[in-house]
Parts: sequence; C-alpha cells; structure tokens
Amino acid sequence: MNLKPKKHNIFQRIGRTFKLNFIKLLRSPGGAKKVSLGFAIGFGLEMLVLSTASLIYIMFLPMVRIARGSLPGAIIGNVIGKLSFLPVLLLPFAKKIGKIIYPFNGRIGHKTPFSFEQLLHGDFRGVVSLLHGGVHVLIGMTIFGIVLGIISYFLVHYFYEKEKTKRLTRIRDKQALRKNTLVIIDAANN
Repeated sequence: MNLKPKKHNIFQRIGRTFKLNFIKLLRSPGGAKKVSLGFAIGFGLEMLVLSTASLIYIMFLPMVRIARGSLPGAIIGNVIGKLSFLPVLLLPFAKKIGKIIYPFNGRIGHKTPFSFEQLLHGDFRGVVSLLHGGVHVLIGMTIFGIVLGIISYFLVHYFYEKEKTKRLTRIRDKQALRKNTLVIIDAANN
C-alpha cells in the first residue's frame, strides 16, 4: 500500500493558504478590535511594499505596536495581501491616481530610461525620472492602502464577531448536551 500525498495545483494551494490564514486570523487572541486593527495595518502596509522597495517593513512593527493592534493579525493581513496580488494589480491605477493628486508638469531633464551603466558614468537623469514616476505610484498606493485597510478592518471585525458567537453557541450546546446526559444517567440510576 503506497500512500503518496495528493498534489494540488497552484490555484488550489493559494486557496488553501487563504483559508488556513483566515482560520488562524479568526482564532487569534486579543479580541475583535485588536485583531481587526492588526489585520488592517498589515493589509494596508502590504500595498506599499512594491512602491517603497520593501522599506515599509521597517515601520511594520512600530506601527502595529503604537496602534495597539495584534501582531499575529498584522502578519496574517500582510500574507493575505501578498497572496491576493492586489499590490501588483493596482499599480497602474495607483500611478494614475497619483498623477491626478500630484500633477507635476515641469520637466526635470530629459525623460531617459534608467540604466546602471549611465549611473556608473555619473548620469543621474534616469534616477531622477525613475523617482519622479515612483512618487505618483507611492501616492496612489498609499491611498489604496488606507482605503483597503479601513474596509478590511470592518470586514474582519464582522467575521471575528460572527465566529465568536458561533463558537460560544457550540460550547453552550455541548454543555447542555452533557448536562442532559448526566440528568438521564442520574435518573436511570435512581
């Protein structure tokens, strides 16, 4: 009898990871407000990872601690943000929103593509144009991070409370069943 573990395709693995992390989130200690705040911070900061070249992780732990959110909830929110591919999908829209909010019409040198070779020769025009385009993306992704963080706060708070009431109902039902069983056994003994 040869039992090999079942292989899942990439979509099944991503779905299973979503489900696992969501179950972990709903079982996190700390209460609904703390867990949902941590999740919202982690999910919102994930939107800024690409536009800040992962430097936002320097602010990750201090922001969660200052806001008094749940660190496990923040980590789970960050993982779910990664798995959803939202930061990559929202990048073009973020650049458009950034251009609407911060319309920079002036020209800084010539628009040249970035090249390490030019940078090594002392030509910084490519870096300037790269940073200028990055400011628009950073502004747009910050707005997306704030909006998605607020929305995720309320969603996680709702699901956490719903799961908590379901768990309490199951516990009450088990206790009532035990009590009824003990009454029946006691009545049978008398």
